[in-house]
Amino acid sequence: MIRIHPTADVSPKAQIGEGTSIWHHSQIREGATIGRECIIGKNVYVDCDVPIGDRVKIQNNCSVYHGATLEDGVFLGPHVVLTNDLYPRAINPNGTLKGNDDWDVGPIRICYGAAVGARAVLLPGVTIGRFAMIGAGAVVTRDVPTHGLVIGVPARLIGYVCACGRPLVAADGGLRCVRCGAVYNDPPGENE
Repeated sequence: MIRIHPTADVSPKAQIGEGTSIWHHSQIREGATIGRECIIGKNVYVDCDVPIGDRVKIQNNCSVYHGATLEDGVFLGPHVVLTNDLYPRAINPNGTLKGNDDWDVGPIRICYGAAVGARAVLLPGVTIGRFAMIGAGAVVTRDVPTHGLVIGVPARLIGYVCACGRPLVAADGGLRCVRCGAVYNDPPGENE
């Protein structure tokens, strides 16, 4: 069953997967595809043609603009913004209002299982690796590796995290999770 709150604005040209919930005052634009078992929180904006995978959680007040791709299992904390224009202007040099043909969409890809903390901002042209974690308030200006942990403005790599989200520590020539004990190569690889 798909649950859409009566105050949500969901385009009839959007595709919504089974078991997905869309909450108060969210807007889902035409051409957006939202997978199965997703949770779209209050006041979320999903722009036109944005693909979102299965079991994705997008918390309240997020903005997911055209050019973004969210794979399965992605988490966006409250107030996350995925931008799409490196050179934003409302007008052209001659003073005319910019239209769709007056700018280039910059893509953002957030890979399987990655998590983005509250109030983080991702600039266009970045890929966030599988199970990576972006700290709250970070401004991401470059790619983040698989299982990478980044914080700050601009975001910088400070370590690696397990698929369960806990830190990885050096152990026997590799990395081990402090919580579940999973062992990874140093640094973790794409197939782990």
